[in-house]
Amino acid sequence: MRYYVESYGCTMNYGEGSMIADKMNMLGHVPADSADDADIVILNTCTVVDTTEKKMIERISELKRSKKEIIVTGCMAKVQVSRISVRLPGSLIIPPGSYDIIPDAVSEKYGKGAPGSDDRNGKGANTDARVSAIIPIAQGCMGDCTYCITKFARGRLASYPEADITEQFRDALGKGCREIQITAQDTACYGFDTGTTLPDLIRRLLSVPGEYRIRIGMMNPDSLERILEPLMDVMNDRRVYRFVHVPVQSGSNDILRNMNRRYTAEKFAGMAERMRSFHDDMSISTDIISGFPGESDEDHRKSIDLIRLISPDTVNVTRFSARPGTEAASMPGQLHGRTSKERSRDITSAKSDEAFERNKELIGRTLRVLVTEEGKNGTMIARSENYRPVIISDEHKLGTFLDVEITDCEPTHLFGSVI
Repeated sequence: MRYYVESYGCTMNYGEGSMIADKMNMLGHVPADSADDADIVILNTCTVVDTTEKKMIERISELKRSKKEIIVTGCMAKVQVSRISVRLPGSLIIPPGSYDIIPDAVSEKYGKGAPGSDDRNGKGANTDARVSAIIPIAQGCMGDCTYCITKFARGRLASYPEADITEQFRDALGKGCREIQITAQDTACYGFDTGTTLPDLIRRLLSVPGEYRIRIGMMNPDSLERILEPLMDVMNDRRVYRFVHVPVQSGSNDILRNMNRRYTAEKFAGMAERMRSFHDDMSISTDIISGFPGESDEDHRKSIDLIRLISPDTVNVTRFSARPGTEAASMPGQLHGRTSKERSRDITSAKSDEAFERNKELIGRTLRVLVTEEGKNGTMIARSENYRPVIISDEHKLGTFLDVEITDCEPTHLFGSVI
């Protein structure tokens, strides 16, 4: 049968979507190019905010109307089983942490195909023409954030064996991938449960020869603090993007305390300063939640002040969404959505100003980039050594390394001319 993996949400989910595709290929089922062309749609769900959950329910209804066979995976398959089963009685619902049952469950319900019946060599649903690959390195985290529903789906930290990750890494490079994204719910806490660390893992991966780039996934500040210096050290190898995604979530210590985030705004700012003292071109991406319960105008101002202080390259702004079963959903001081929206706009404006100023400093510089995607209107998108997106007008093969001169910029990206 023809199948299609349709993933939503975080990088971790997309990585697991690729793993699910590999399992389907091993059963002899054939990957389709779209959900419309598939007999089986594997809906790899996300439920991190209310709007995403509603989107998932709507998509389930659309697929059901199209008479597709549907398998539901991802976080909703763990924390909102009843919402799925009432709409898809009899369908396979397989949560994270149980993906090892996929071969038996799928073969029992749908049988097996002919192994090797497709000639795309395992082309996954989350690769860009085999240029990028996503490798999950752990399940769960060590946090207990009061707003997070994902912790109910993913559970406590369970790091995957280094040998298994290294084998996947070698396999991806062997298939032509040149950008490998290692990811987890909190990538920095990898190995805290097994006696190793993320820098140890990266050193092992870097022992594999070749020209490639490793991108490290999201890391919580308190976990990153424990490994900061050795992680900065492994970034001396140019094959590791000098890029960190470290969500601060608020610039107010009162709000951080209510979120149970286990660090202060001052500590976060100090970490950002330390990272840039190791690598002056370090690209820092962070997240802010606007409108958390009890957030005052002063709390909001502190978030904007923190952005202006650390000048991040990217800020992902999310309006607070009360998730069922979380402590934050029943906290006093729930704010009107209009307030969250207005504050989100303020934060977006501040982060755009800071990102634009940082990008302008790169105009005239020569950067080494990796071409990773096709852009709009005949352009290509490449990534610099600190993961900044660079738009180039010339056509180049995906996976090519180039030297470019930065000619212009916007807050979200750079423009480059190939040298």
